[in-house]
Amino acid sequence: MKRVLLLGSTGSIGEQAIDVIGRSDALEVVGLAARSSFEALIAQAEALGVDRIALADERAAARASETWTGGRVLAGAEGLVRLIVETECDLVLNALVGSAGLGPSVATLGEGIDLALANKESLVVGGELVTALAEATGARIVPVDSEHSALHQLLHGEQPGNVDRLTLTASGGPFRGWSADELTGVGPEQALAHPTWDMGGKISIDSATLMNKGLEVIEAMHLFGVGLERIDVVVHAQSIVHALVTLADGAALAHLGHPDMRVPIAYALHEPERVDVPVRALDLAELGSLTFEPPDLEAFRCLGLARAAAASGGTAPCVLNAANEIAVDAFLGGRISFPGIAEVVEGALEVLPGEPVGRFEDLYDADADARHEAAALVAAQAVPA
Repeated sequence: MKRVLLLGSTGSIGEQAIDVIGRSDALEVVGLAARSSFEALIAQAEALGVDRIALADERAAARASETWTGGRVLAGAEGLVRLIVETECDLVLNALVGSAGLGPSVATLGEGIDLALANKESLVVGGELVTALAEATGARIVPVDSEHSALHQLLHGEQPGNVDRLTLTASGGPFRGWSADELTGVGPEQALAHPTWDMGGKISIDSATLMNKGLEVIEAMHLFGVGLERIDVVVHAQSIVHALVTLADGAALAHLGHPDMRVPIAYALHEPERVDVPVRALDLAELGSLTFEPPDLEAFRCLGLARAAAASGGTAPCVLNAANEIAVDAFLGGRISFPGIAEVVEGALEVLPGEPVGRFEDLYDADADARHEAAALVAAQAVPA
């Protein structure tokens, strides 16, 4: 029996992971964590028979402690780490959203525990330090994002010298084909209406701006040890082809399937085994055709900003991520426009160029500086009420 700790269990990935685990006799949930949704977290704990939970939001943790008598509640960032190091588990699924997932990823790998990673910011922000920690302790990082899971599977057994290029596919989000001028007046409700995937608010906005794909490019660099210049992005509206690997002999390997996050989640939880997942089999004749197009970097500037931050290295991806989190929150709150997200990120990168990183504390400092700068940029361009 594989003992699994779920971080971010009340979100979309977490809920689908619980569905996958419920269908398996080989998996057992031994701990749960969320950011602030304490009522949903308690309900999950009671349903799964879990007696240890953690909430990153300390006020939510305090309310959970008052409400729940079925076990122990841990609070704050320290509580998330304690849940990991004090719970006997074989695998941690980190589905927390944003840079808050970095600390738990570091704690997991530091304990030598395998990490099923759905929190891309752990590698965007932590980069080489996180992968070096995994190598030092022998813990494995198995990606959960559909594109990176596809690449992980496609690259299995391939020698590094055989791999020429990696291609990540993007659905294009709700504004595929829109011009930069057309994007000026869009609001949160439109941006949240993703045509393919059912995701949380932050990730949905990142998909709409194509920042999500930029973060995935940086993540792929660290996961697979491939240079930025050998990672491409192509827009594929049907979301059937999840990733493509081009080999040195000109052959290309593709991973295809209907978009359903339970497939990569099940793979990450059971890997190297495969299990049945209730997903409709792919019928190519029914599909008829698959279409691809290059991303519009003028209308969706966040993808280019992410690639520029990756090229700068050091703390630049950390600044990119922190500024983006502040900007997305401001957009969802109606304080800046949709194009304003890219403007805030670009402004933060101009003021805080990449600095060398020698320790995790450098990243936390860069994150704080970027959030302060981004908040000032948001205030400067705030949309009048």
